Amino acid sequence: MSYLKETPLGRSSDYVDEYTPSLLCPVPRWDARESLELEALGDEDTSLPFHGTDIWNAYELSWLNEKGKPVVALCELRIPCTTPNIVESKSLKLYLNSFANTRFENRDQVRAAIEKDVAQTVGGNMEVLLHSLEESAGFPVWEDRGQCVDNIDIGFEHYEYRPDLLLCDQGAEQTGQLYSHLLRSHCPVTNQPDWATVVVRYTGRAISPASFLRYVVSLRNHQGFHEQIIEQMFVDLMRQCSPRHLTVYGRFTRRGGIDINPFRSNSEQPLPNRRTIRQ
Repeated sequence: MSYLKETPLGRSSDYVDEYTPSLLCPVPRWDARESLELEALGDEDTSLPFHGTDIWNAYELSWLNEKGKPVVALCELRIPCTTPNIVESKSLKLYLNSFANTRFENRDQVRAAIEKDVAQTVGGNMEVLLHSLEESAGFPVWEDRGQCVDNIDIGFEHYEYRPDLLLCDQGAEQTGQLYSHLLRSHCPVTNQPDWATVVVRYTGRAISPASFLRYVVSLRNHQGFHEQIIEQMFVDLMRQCSPRHLTVYGRFTRRGGIDINPFRSNSEQPLPNRRTIRQ
């Protein structure tokens, strides 16, 4: 993916503060999915073994109303994982900043412009929601449910990607939920660290909590976009443990005023957009 060096993420950029849709930059999903070897999961047409949505929360959106007064809002983007492209994250930051000195009649006009521009970039339908600060104050927050594996007292030796660390019991099928706040990976362009909480919900053989923790830690120096990391985790869990139902949900911390939260599942719809303590 050397071409990514030519995207805004791979070079310095000027900040434009007049509405400029051309700042948006697409990144093909399948370039990152090649390493997943999805055909090995049994689908000859390489159709996805999951469905899902990428939930983007952008906290640095502002424009001018008809009288020239600044308006601020939280922008929530919901992009289906079936779109051919994702948005290069720095290009989205630059694009949203370009609204700063442009006048719009109302909030809905801003929302419609963002939805049209981003849909064209990702190559498919998506949804944009704009929330005032008053509306955002009532947003749901993270709730600890399931088993947090972070407090398991074990030793670690592997800080490079090791999917074989995942282990499952041979007992009866069960339904469980594991989560960890210790996920760290690296941007494949800038090599900057990305931090996240990851939630795994499953029905199948019991996933060993200690092995899941070791696996999460093994991604600590692994490179991949947020979406790619969560899809890799989904595929690894399917290959190593073969659950009947599986959901993997990542809540990444902000970079450039934007957090990205990929949701992948073969059995349920996206969970609520709940902010973690680090978001």
